[in-house]
Amino acid sequence: MCDEDQIFERLNEVRGSKTILVGIGNTLKGDDGIGPLLCRELTGKICAELINADTVPENYIQSIIRKKPQSLVIIDAVEFAASAGTIKIFKPDQLGSVAHSTHSLSPHLFIDMIRKSIEINVYFIGVQPGQVGFGQSVCAEVAEAIQRLVGIFCDIFPKDLTDP
Repeated sequence: MCDEDQIFERLNEVRGSKTILVGIGNTLKGDDGIGPLLCRELTGKICAELINADTVPENYIQSIIRKKPQSLVIIDAVEFAASAGTIKIFKPDQLGSVAHSTHSLSPHLFIDMIRKSIEINVYFIGVQPGQVGFGQSVCAEVAEAIQRLVGIFCDIFPKDLTDP
């Protein structure tokens, strides 16, 4: 369903760097909640900082800039004409042309605002949603995608066993 080796290879580039993962989405709208749901699953399991931005990533722009991470990984539900649960890593300049976020603030604009202030590597992980209706639950394919991403992130950002 996805080329997890390619995703792992691309994200492995940030291993050991100061990285912030930003989960974007609305948990009240089924698969659209992929970002926040992944952040919840990763809490306490990885060494990278997690930001559960819900539907307001713009509220975290200044915080991210102040922390000056080397890398930013954004996870969101993205329409890219694939099967539900398909995971794909996008370059920021692909957003809007081949992939469309399910949110009103363009992820491209969010990224541009951060990049105007700091030099940063940005990776955008999109998961194809299956159902995004209000009150719907996460479909099985997207739930499986979350677990696959948990495995990838735990491998790339292992938590130091001496950390509390």
